[in-house]
Amino acid sequence: MRWFDAGVNLMDPRFDKKAVLAESFEHNVTDLLIIASDLDESFAAVKFAKQNNNPDVNLHLTAGVHPHKADHTSQDTWTQLRGLLADKAVCAVGECGLDFNRNFSTPENQIRTFDAQLQLALECQKGVYLHERDAFEQQCKMLKPVFQKLPFLVAHCFTGSTEQMKAYLDMGCYIGITGWICDDKRGYALQESVKQLPMNRLLLETDAPYLFPKNVKPRAKQNTPKYISAIAQKVADIKQVSLQEVAEAAFENARNLFKS
Repeated sequence: MRWFDAGVNLMDPRFDKKAVLAESFEHNVTDLLIIASDLDESFAAVKFAKQNNNPDVNLHLTAGVHPHKADHTSQDTWTQLRGLLADKAVCAVGECGLDFNRNFSTPENQIRTFDAQLQLALECQKGVYLHERDAFEQQCKMLKPVFQKLPFLVAHCFTGSTEQMKAYLDMGCYIGITGWICDDKRGYALQESVKQLPMNRLLLETDAPYLFPKNVKPRAKQNTPKYISAIAQKVADIKQVSLQEVAEAAFENARNLFKS
Protein backbone atom coordinates (compact mmCIF):
# COMPACT_ATOMS: atom_id res chain seq x y z
CA MET A 1 0.00 0.00 0.00
CA ARG A 2 1.16 3.51 -0.83
CA TRP A 3 0.32 6.48 1.36
CA PHE A 4 -0.11 10.20 0.75
CA ASP A 5 0.04 12.32 3.91
CA ALA A 6 -2.19 15.22 2.87
CA GLY A 7 -1.09 17.50 5.70
CA VAL A 8 2.21 17.58 7.57
CA ASN A 9 3.81 20.61 9.28
CA LEU A 10 7.28 19.63 8.11
CA MET A 11 8.74 23.08 8.72
CA ASP A 12 8.09 22.70 12.46
CA PRO A 13 11.46 23.08 14.22
CA ARG A 14 10.87 19.86 16.16
CA PHE A 15 11.45 17.85 13.00
CA ASP A 16 14.67 16.51 11.57
CA LYS A 17 13.26 17.04 8.12
CA LYS A 18 15.54 14.73 6.16
CA ALA A 19 15.04 11.98 8.75
CA VAL A 20 11.27 12.34 8.32
CA LEU A 21 11.64 11.88 4.56
CA ALA A 22 13.74 8.75 5.04
CA GLU A 23 11.32 7.34 7.59
CA SER A 24 8.37 8.13 5.34
CA PHE A 25 9.94 6.21 2.45
CA GLU A 26 10.57 3.21 4.73
CA HIS A 27 6.83 3.14 5.54
CA ASN A 28 5.61 3.56 1.95
CA VAL A 29 4.58 7.19 2.43
CA THR A 30 5.48 8.27 -1.10
CA ASP A 31 3.89 11.74 -1.02
CA LEU A 32 3.76 14.55 1.54
CA LEU A 33 1.77 17.76 1.41
CA ILE A 34 3.81 20.28 3.40
CA ILE A 35 1.40 22.81 4.89
CA ALA A 36 2.29 26.34 5.95
CA SER A 37 0.90 28.74 8.53
CA ASP A 38 2.63 31.96 7.47
CA LEU A 39 4.93 33.43 4.83
CA ASP A 40 8.11 32.35 6.62
CA GLU A 41 7.00 28.72 6.62
CA SER A 42 5.79 29.02 3.03
CA PHE A 43 9.16 30.31 1.81
CA ALA A 44 11.01 27.72 3.92
CA ALA A 45 8.92 24.90 2.44
CA VAL A 46 9.56 26.03 -1.14
CA LYS A 47 13.31 26.24 -0.44
CA PHE A 48 13.36 22.82 1.26
CA ALA A 49 11.44 21.18 -1.59
CA LYS A 50 13.86 22.58 -4.18
CA GLN A 51 16.89 21.42 -2.20
CA ASN A 52 15.43 17.96 -1.54
CA ASN A 53 14.12 16.81 -4.89
CA ASN A 54 13.94 13.21 -3.68
CA PRO A 55 12.52 10.69 -6.18
CA ASP A 56 11.43 8.45 -3.30
CA VAL A 57 9.13 10.98 -1.59
CA ASN A 58 7.21 13.54 -3.64
CA LEU A 59 6.79 16.91 -1.94
CA HIS A 60 3.72 19.06 -2.56
CA LEU A 61 3.19 22.46 -0.93
CA THR A 62 0.66 24.94 0.33
CA ALA A 63 1.42 28.62 0.93
CA GLY A 64 -0.67 30.95 3.02
CA VAL A 65 -1.51 32.56 6.34
CA HIS A 66 -3.23 30.75 9.22
CA PRO A 67 -6.02 32.72 10.94
CA HIS A 68 -3.92 32.87 14.11
CA LYS A 69 -1.46 35.08 12.17
CA ALA A 70 -4.06 37.39 10.62
CA ASP A 71 -3.18 40.40 12.82
CA HIS A 72 0.26 40.51 11.23
CA THR A 73 -0.65 40.75 7.55
CA SER A 74 -0.37 43.75 5.23
CA GLN A 75 -0.63 44.50 1.53
CA ASP A 76 2.96 43.32 1.17
CA THR A 77 1.88 39.92 2.51
CA TRP A 78 -0.36 39.43 -0.50
CA THR A 79 2.29 40.61 -2.93
CA GLN A 80 4.72 38.04 -1.55
CA LEU A 81 2.08 35.31 -1.44
CA ARG A 82 1.18 35.97 -5.07
CA GLY A 83 4.82 35.34 -5.92
CA LEU A 84 4.84 32.07 -4.00
CA LEU A 85 1.70 30.88 -5.74
CA ALA A 86 3.47 31.20 -9.09
CA ASP A 87 5.64 28.23 -8.08
CA LYS A 88 4.40 24.99 -9.68
CA ALA A 89 5.04 23.00 -6.49
CA VAL A 90 2.55 25.17 -4.57
CA CYS A 91 -0.82 23.62 -5.26
CA ALA A 92 -3.05 25.36 -2.72
CA VAL A 93 -3.50 28.51 -0.65
CA GLY A 94 -3.42 27.77 3.04
CA GLU A 95 -3.81 26.74 5.54
CA CYS A 96 -6.28 29.59 5.75
CA GLY A 97 -9.72 30.24 7.15
CA LEU A 98 -11.27 31.31 10.43
CA ASP A 99 -10.63 30.31 14.05
CA PHE A 100 -12.93 32.00 16.55
CA ASN A 101 -12.09 29.53 19.31
CA ARG A 102 -9.16 31.40 20.84
CA ASN A 103 -9.07 34.48 18.61
CA PHE A 104 -5.29 34.83 18.55
CA SER A 105 -6.10 37.39 15.85
CA THR A 106 -9.24 39.52 15.86
CA PRO A 107 -12.25 38.12 13.99
CA GLU A 108 -12.23 41.22 11.79
CA ASN A 109 -8.63 40.64 10.72
CA GLN A 110 -9.27 36.94 10.24
CA ILE A 111 -12.15 37.69 7.89
CA ARG A 112 -10.08 40.26 5.98
CA THR A 113 -7.12 37.88 5.69
CA PHE A 114 -9.26 34.93 4.62
CA ASP A 115 -11.01 37.03 1.97
CA ALA A 116 -7.67 38.23 0.60
CA GLN A 117 -6.49 34.62 0.25
CA LEU A 118 -9.70 33.51 -1.42
CA GLN A 119 -9.25 36.29 -3.97
CA LEU A 120 -5.65 35.23 -4.59
CA ALA A 121 -6.75 31.61 -5.03
CA LEU A 122 -9.26 32.76 -7.64
CA GLU A 123 -6.69 34.94 -9.39
CA CYS A 124 -3.98 32.25 -9.43
CA GLN A 125 -6.40 29.32 -9.84
CA LYS A 126 -5.08 27.40 -6.87
CA GLY A 127 -7.01 25.18 -4.48
CA VAL A 128 -7.81 26.33 -0.94
CA TYR A 129 -6.67 24.39 2.13
CA LEU A 130 -9.10 25.32 4.89
CA HIS A 131 -8.76 25.71 8.65
CA GLU A 132 -11.91 26.30 10.71
CA ARG A 133 -12.74 26.27 14.39
CA ASP A 134 -15.92 27.64 15.96
CA ALA A 135 -16.51 29.70 12.81
CA PHE A 136 -18.35 27.32 10.51
CA GLU A 137 -21.28 29.56 9.53
CA GLN A 138 -19.10 32.57 8.74
CA GLN A 139 -16.62 30.44 6.81
CA CYS A 140 -19.36 28.87 4.68
CA LYS A 141 -20.86 32.32 4.06
CA MET A 142 -17.52 33.43 2.60
CA LEU A 143 -16.99 30.27 0.56
CA LYS A 144 -20.40 30.06 -1.09
CA PRO A 145 -19.87 32.93 -3.59
CA VAL A 146 -16.52 31.53 -4.77
CA PHE A 147 -16.34 27.74 -4.37
CA GLN A 148 -17.58 26.98 -7.89
CA LYS A 149 -14.76 29.07 -9.37
CA LEU A 150 -11.96 27.38 -7.40
CA PRO A 151 -10.06 24.27 -8.54
CA PHE A 152 -10.72 22.49 -5.23
CA LEU A 153 -11.33 22.92 -1.51
CA VAL A 154 -9.94 20.81 1.34
CA ALA A 155 -11.43 20.85 4.83
CA HIS A 156 -8.15 20.29 6.68
CA CYS A 157 -8.31 18.35 9.96
CA PHE A 158 -12.10 18.11 9.85
CA THR A 159 -13.60 17.38 13.29
CA GLY A 160 -17.21 18.49 12.80
CA SER A 161 -20.67 17.02 12.65
CA THR A 162 -22.31 15.06 9.85
CA GLU A 163 -24.37 18.14 9.01
CA GLN A 164 -21.24 20.30 8.68
CA MET A 165 -19.51 17.65 6.59
CA LYS A 166 -22.47 17.50 4.20
CA ALA A 167 -22.39 21.29 3.84
CA TYR A 168 -18.72 21.08 2.86
CA LEU A 169 -19.41 18.19 0.48
CA ASP A 170 -22.14 20.24 -1.18
CA MET A 171 -19.45 22.82 -1.99
CA GLY A 172 -17.25 20.12 -3.52
CA CYS A 173 -14.92 19.89 -0.54
CA TYR A 174 -12.55 17.04 0.13
CA ILE A 175 -12.43 16.05 3.80
CA GLY A 176 -9.10 15.65 5.60
CA ILE A 177 -9.17 13.04 8.36
CA THR A 178 -6.46 13.08 11.05
CA GLY A 179 -5.66 11.14 14.20
CA TRP A 180 -8.55 12.96 15.86
CA ILE A 181 -10.70 10.07 14.62
CA CYS A 182 -8.65 7.65 16.74
CA ASP A 183 -9.79 9.35 19.97
CA ASP A 184 -12.97 7.52 20.95
CA LYS A 185 -13.95 10.28 23.40
CA ARG A 186 -13.18 13.54 21.63
CA GLY A 187 -13.61 12.07 18.17
CA TYR A 188 -17.07 10.54 18.52
CA ALA A 189 -18.83 13.18 16.34
CA LEU A 190 -16.16 12.77 13.67
CA GLN A 191 -16.49 9.00 13.76
CA GLU A 192 -20.23 9.35 13.11
CA SER A 193 -19.55 11.80 10.26
CA VAL A 194 -17.04 9.51 8.59
CA LYS A 195 -19.66 6.79 8.28
CA GLN A 196 -21.35 9.10 5.73
CA LEU A 197 -18.17 10.30 3.99
CA PRO A 198 -17.96 9.17 0.34
CA MET A 199 -14.70 7.42 -0.43
CA ASN A 200 -14.08 9.72 -3.39
CA ARG A 201 -13.84 12.73 -1.04
CA LEU A 202 -11.59 11.17 1.61
CA LEU A 203 -8.10 12.46 2.38
CA LEU A 204 -5.79 11.14 5.11
CA GLU A 205 -3.43 13.50 6.92
CA THR A 206 -1.36 13.28 10.08
CA ASP A 207 -1.13 17.03 10.83
CA ALA A 208 2.23 15.97 12.29
CA PRO A 209 3.77 16.68 14.73
CA TYR A 210 0.29 17.10 16.26
CA LEU A 211 -2.62 14.68 16.83
CA PHE A 212 -0.78 11.42 17.50
CA PRO A 213 -3.23 8.55 16.79
CA LYS A 214 -4.45 7.06 20.06
CA ASN A 215 -4.75 3.59 18.53
CA VAL A 216 -0.93 3.41 18.33
CA LYS A 217 0.85 2.03 21.40
CA PRO A 218 3.19 3.04 22.89
CA ARG A 219 2.77 6.73 22.21
CA ALA A 220 5.76 8.27 20.44
CA LYS A 221 7.22 11.64 21.38
CA GLN A 222 5.62 13.24 18.33
CA ASN A 223 3.46 12.34 15.36
CA THR A 224 5.12 11.69 11.98
CA PRO A 225 3.84 10.63 8.54
CA LYS A 226 4.66 6.97 9.17
CA TYR A 227 1.59 6.74 11.45
CA ILE A 228 -0.87 7.56 8.67
CA SER A 229 -1.73 3.88 8.29
CA ALA A 230 -3.16 3.92 11.85
CA ILE A 231 -5.59 6.66 10.83
CA ALA A 232 -6.53 4.67 7.75
CA GLN A 233 -7.15 1.56 9.85
CA LYS A 234 -9.56 3.47 12.10
CA VAL A 235 -11.41 4.81 9.06
CA ALA A 236 -11.62 1.29 7.64
CA ASP A 237 -13.00 -0.07 10.91
CA ILE A 238 -15.64 2.68 11.12
CA LYS A 239 -16.72 2.35 7.49
CA GLN A 240 -16.48 -1.45 7.61
CA VAL A 241 -14.32 -1.69 4.52
CA SER A 242 -10.83 -3.03 3.95
CA LEU A 243 -7.69 -1.10 4.78
CA GLN A 244 -6.65 -1.56 1.15
CA GLU A 245 -9.82 0.19 -0.06
CA VAL A 246 -9.23 3.17 2.24
CA ALA A 247 -5.57 3.39 1.27
CA GLU A 248 -6.25 3.32 -2.46
CA ALA A 249 -9.11 5.82 -2.35
CA ALA A 250 -7.28 8.35 -0.19
CA PHE A 251 -4.09 8.02 -2.23
CA GLU A 252 -5.79 8.54 -5.58
CA ASN A 253 -7.87 11.45 -4.28
CA ALA A 254 -4.77 13.23 -2.99
CA ARG A 255 -2.67 12.52 -6.09
CA ASN A 256 -5.43 13.92 -8.32
CA LEU A 257 -5.81 17.06 -6.21
CA PHE A 258 -2.22 17.91 -5.44
CA LYS A 259 -0.50 16.95 -8.67
CA SER A 260 2.06 19.55 -9.68
